[in-house]
Amino acid sequence: MRAIVRQDYGGPEQLLLQQVPDPEPLAGHVLIDVKAFGLNHAEIYFRTGAWGDVARVSGIECVGTVRADPDGRFAAAQRVATLMGGMGRTIDGSYAEQVRVRAAHVVPIDTTLSWEDFAAIPESYTTAWTCLTRNLALAREQTLLIRGATSALGQAALNIATHAGARVIATTRNPQRLDSLMALGVHAAMLDDATLSRRIRERHPEGVDAALDLVGNSTLLDSLAAVRPDGRVCLAGFLGGGAPIAAFDPLAHMPSGVHLSFFASFMFGTPPYPLSDVPLQALVDRVAAGSYKAKPVKVFRFEDIQAAHRLMESNQANGKIVVRL
Repeated sequence: MRAIVRQDYGGPEQLLLQQVPDPEPLAGHVLIDVKAFGLNHAEIYFRTGAWGDVARVSGIECVGTVRADPDGRFAAAQRVATLMGGMGRTIDGSYAEQVRVRAAHVVPIDTTLSWEDFAAIPESYTTAWTCLTRNLALAREQTLLIRGATSALGQAALNIATHAGARVIATTRNPQRLDSLMALGVHAAMLDDATLSRRIRERHPEGVDAALDLVGNSTLLDSLAAVRPDGRVCLAGFLGGGAPIAAFDPLAHMPSGVHLSFFASFMFGTPPYPLSDVPLQALVDRVAAGSYKAKPVKVFRFEDIQAAHRLMESNQANGKIVVRL
C-alpha cells in the first residue's frame, strides 16, 4: 500500500509518499481502508520530534470502510471513523491507504456525507463535546468563553455550544476573522490579548460561567480571571505554544472557587473515556443537517501532504484541513 512516511524529524519535506507492506488483520483490531483524514497540530509535534520518538507513519484520525475485523464486530465495507489509540505515536497512523487500530477506537457511522466532509468531524467534535459536557458541564443559557475559536477544535466547540443554547464569546488574535466568527452565531467576537479578562469583566462583572482555553499556558491565568466563582475552565489546546507557566503558584494565581481541568484527546478509547460515551452519530447527523457548520476549509490530495502541513503550520487555515485519498 501507499503511505506517507516520515524520513527524519524536521519540516514538511520529511513527509514522503512510499510503498510499505499492508497491515495484516489482527484479533482485537479493525483493518480500515482509509478514505480521508483530518490534520491535527499533534502531527506537527510528531513530525518535528517535539514529543519524542514516534511512529514513522503519522495521523491520529481518519474515516473509511472496514476491510477486515477478525472478531466480527464490524461488517465488511461498513463506514467507520477512528481516532487516537496510539495512532501516529506508538503505532503507524492514518497517513496511509490502510490502518489497523484497536476495536475500541472504531465507531460505526451511517452517513451520506462526502468523505471529505465526514473526515472534518471525528477528532475535533469528539474532543469539543467532551470538553463542553464533561469538563465544563455547560448548560443552556450559560456564557462560554472560547479562546482560539477560529481553530478546527474551536469552531467545533462553537457549533456545539451555540446549538445547545449557550451564549458564546469567541476570540481570535486576527482582527480580520472577527466577522467570520460572528457569522457562526456567537454572542460576541473579541480580539484576544493580555487585556481580555478585563474587557470581559466590563461586560460581565461577575465573570462568565465557563472558559475553553485552546491557546494554552500563555493565556490560562487570564482565562481563570474571566470566570465567576464556581465557574469552570478547561485547558484543551496549545495554539500559543507549550511553554510552561513561569513560577505558577496556585495560591497566588488561582481565583477562589474556580474549577480548572485539562482534557487530552489521547484518552479516548481508554476505560474512563470510551468512545461509546460520545454521541458521534448525532454529531455527524447535525453536520449533515446543517445545524453545525463543519465543512473543511481546504482539501488536499494525498500526494500533497507537504503543502497541507505547511498550511497547518502557518496557522492561517481558519478551520479543519482534510486530506482525501
